[in-house]
Amino acid sequence: MFDYSADAELFPQRSRGHSKQIAYRRFDSAARALKFAMEDLPPALLAGTFLEVNEERLGLRFVEVVSQAERAKRLG
Repeated sequence: MFDYSADAELFPQRSRGHSKQIAYRRFDSAARALKFAMEDLPPALLAGTFLEVNEERLGLRFVEVVSQAERAKRLG
């Protein structure tokens, strides 16, 4: 199961053509990193952005799938 409380590092895709450059950031929890990515990053950058949690690199699309599966398990 994904540990949303673990420290996390966010490595955004380098933007080409976006005026707003997003840099590497550290977060005190993966939940906060995900919230930042989903709410503040331009959608075009999400595909190449990854999150490192517990020394494991995860693409944000993968994390979205894990989150949806966990949510469905809780509801089902």
